[in-house]
Amino acid sequence: MQMIEKAIVKASQLPCFKNPKDIQPLSGGITNVNLCISDGGQRFVVRMGTDIPEHGIMRWNELELSKAAEAADISPKVHYHEEGVLVLQYIQAKTYDEKAVRKPENLERIIKLIKKTHEYTANFLETPILTFWPFQINRTYIKRLQKNNSIHCSILPQMQQNLEKLETAIGPVQLVVGHNDLLAANILDDGNRLWLIDWEYGGYNSPLFDLAGLASNNSMSKDQELHMLEQYYNHNPEKFWQPYQTMKCVSLMRETLWSMTAEIFSEIDFDYSSYTSKNLKRFENAFDQI
Repeated sequence: MQMIEKAIVKASQLPCFKNPKDIQPLSGGITNVNLCISDGGQRFVVRMGTDIPEHGIMRWNELELSKAAEAADISPKVHYHEEGVLVLQYIQAKTYDEKAVRKPENLERIIKLIKKTHEYTANFLETPILTFWPFQINRTYIKRLQKNNSIHCSILPQMQQNLEKLETAIGPVQLVVGHNDLLAANILDDGNRLWLIDWEYGGYNSPLFDLAGLASNNSMSKDQELHMLEQYYNHNPEKFWQPYQTMKCVSLMRETLWSMTAEIFSEIDFDYSSYTSKNLKRFENAFDQI
C-alpha cells in the first residue's frame, strides 16, 4: 500500500472524527503527508509525519508552536494531535506563490504578519521550545552529508569555509520566536487576512532569518528588500543591510543543504535534485554579492 493510501486509512480511523468523508491529499508537503478531510460539517487538515532527526524536526516542538501561534491568532486552530498526527482547522484560502508574495500590497501585509509573529508568539508558549540556529544546523547538515557519501561531497569543504566566514560576519543577534520556513506556500490569504502555517522548523532565531528567508525564497528585488527592512524596523534599513545579507546567504545555504539531505533520506515523491540545483545557484549568487 502506498504512503498516501496508508495515510488516508489512518486518518479515517482517528478518534477526533465521527463520520469522516471526502478524504483528499493536499499538494505541497515535502516533509510529511497532508490530507483534507470533512467531518460534521467542518473541514480539517491532517498532517502526518514522525520526527525527522536529520532535519531537526521534532513534532512536539511543532505542536507547541502551532498551539502558541493559534493563541496569537496567527495560525489555524489545533483540533487534535497524537504521535505522528496533527489535525488543524481547514482555512478556505488562497495559497501564495512567489509572484503573489512579491506584489507590493501583499508584501506589506506579510511583513506585518511576520512582525506580529515575532512580537507575540512567545507570550503564548507553555513549554520550552527549540532554538533554530542556522549556522549549527548547516554544520550538522554538512557532517551528515559527508558521512553518508552525498553526491555533493566535493563542494562541501568550500561550503564549510563559506559558513565560517558568514558566522564571523553576523555579529550579535536579537532572538525572537521565528517561523524559519517562509516559503510562499506557507502563507495563506482568506481574502480578509493572512495565516501562517507549518511550524516544523519553528524556534528561537534572529528575526533577520525570517526576513531573509522570505526574500530569498521568493526572489525579491533589492528595492523590495530595503522596503521590507524599513517597514519591519521602522527606521533606516541601511543599518541592517549587511547582517541581513549575511543571514540571507545562510538561509539559502540551509535550503540547499536541506535539499541535499532530502535527496538521501526522504521517501516523499518530490524532485529534490532540481530543488538543490535551484537553491545552490541562489546561494552562490547571494554569496558573490557580499
